[in-house]
Amino acid sequence: MMLLMPWCGKSSSAMLAAVALALLLHAASLPAVGAGLARRHRRDVATPSGSGLAGCDVFSGGWVLDDGHAAASYTGFNCPVIDAEFNCQMYGRPDSEYLRYKWKPAGCELPRFDGADLLTRMKGKTVMFVGDSLGRNQWESLICLLHAAAPQSPAQLVSGDPLYAYKFLEYEVTVSFHRAPYLVDIDEVQGKRVLMLDDVSGNSEAWRGADVLSFNSGHWWTHTGALQGWDYMGESGRYFQDMDRMVAFQHGLAAWASWVDANVDPAKTRVFFQSMSPTHYSSKEWANPVSKNCYGETAPVTGLNSTAAGQASGQDQVIQAVLRGMKSPVRLLDISAMSALRKDAHPSVYSGDLSPAQRAHPGGSVDCSHWCLPGLPDTWNQLFYTLLFLQINSRLLDTLLLQCNAMPVLFDFRLM
Repeated sequence: MMLLMPWCGKSSSAMLAAVALALLLHAASLPAVGAGLARRHRRDVATPSGSGLAGCDVFSGGWVLDDGHAAASYTGFNCPVIDAEFNCQMYGRPDSEYLRYKWKPAGCELPRFDGADLLTRMKGKTVMFVGDSLGRNQWESLICLLHAAAPQSPAQLVSGDPLYAYKFLEYEVTVSFHRAPYLVDIDEVQGKRVLMLDDVSGNSEAWRGADVLSFNSGHWWTHTGALQGWDYMGESGRYFQDMDRMVAFQHGLAAWASWVDANVDPAKTRVFFQSMSPTHYSSKEWANPVSKNCYGETAPVTGLNSTAAGQASGQDQVIQAVLRGMKSPVRLLDISAMSALRKDAHPSVYSGDLSPAQRAHPGGSVDCSHWCLPGLPDTWNQLFYTLLFLQINSRLLDTLLLQCNAMPVLFDFRLM
């Protein structure tokens, strides 16, 4: 559906009337599914059970055991893209109850993920994840979910580090991952790796042309020693051996935000940012631990609405502050608190990145950072799907407001 909106520059009442008309026209073009109005850069809402008037926070709630459906739509043995480090089933995880927990927002029902619907709506388009291995975790999950919805549909995987693309040929849909853990560029200067806090010009070439962009960053900014991916930081022609890491992250994310504001047309491209994915290396953080880390945990932290409290991490505070200051409408995929409850969903020792000897000694090497596939990232993608297609009113409103200086405005609703 295409809509021409020559309303900018008119009175506020005329503007609101135009917005309302656009929303009504667009709602009429969508299937009969729940919808709601989101708060920009904050939490998004879905239609509550039994009410179409008020919204609820889809990221606030708890995990409930769901006996009404199969554990997962795919397995570690029939999805073509699961990395060894995420494939808990392949590497011997004996329990499966962690796959039977459903995310239940407080006060509303979350729609099921519909892979066939996503492939149909996104025909001829590209979804790209950009960031670190947690972004890759979600990328692989989405491919697995879509492959399960169309298992006989021809597909092609194109790998060329740092860019990977999985193409559903029949639907002309491409789901890509661009590995850029800092988002900003790393340049080589006199044989040294320099993290350029004010430059994304190299990485951003891969982002152009995508119809949906989902970014994540934050974990690598705190790494030191052998895990640190740079030798110096650079900004405005100056070089630094180090600085406060949250200050550096803020500068880097500001450079990313400036690129999005200057280069992304919100009428054509949807932009998301994934909040920080938590780790569970210390069992002191929850009651009745099985071991000193996430090994052996088989159930989430309990309690409905358990996400209501909790202090945001330093990285999440930076992310939220930067998003609030942007001109472009960027949706926050706020998975931090809900994922913090899932102490049971990590690979722990059931990872192909560990040797048999390491897997036999869970007190040593364990992975309590990434997530099993199938597993928690499937719920991230359920929320991603909800925000992408069922929360469209909030995005349309943001786009209309952003285009206030352009008259007339042409909106392409085929992506929505």
